[in-house]
Amino acid sequence: MKNYNQRANILFQPLVTEKTTNQAVYGKYSFKVASHANKIEVKKAVEKTFDVQVESVNISVVKGKSKRRGNKVSKNPDWKKAIVSLKPGNEINIFEGI
Repeated sequence: MKNYNQRANILFQPLVTEKTTNQAVYGKYSFKVASHANKIEVKKAVEKTFDVQVESVNISVVKGKSKRRGNKVSKNPDWKKAIVSLKPGNEINIFEGI
């Protein structure tokens, strides 16, 4: 049985880059999501948070970059990215509060 208290925070932040801004024209929005999240959880979280209808969700794991400082090598953590496609007529206003 899943512990839903640990899974409450699925969406961390929207990814606002030049590429993801251009995808918004086609109804696709990108989010940084929890590493344990799956497609169904992301779909429910987006639908509940933004009151829209989701058509599909694609998830990928972004590998963290390695950094060097002298002899020491460190690595940024891996993170998960979700690209959410909305049904026609739905829209998310990311910059609504600005």
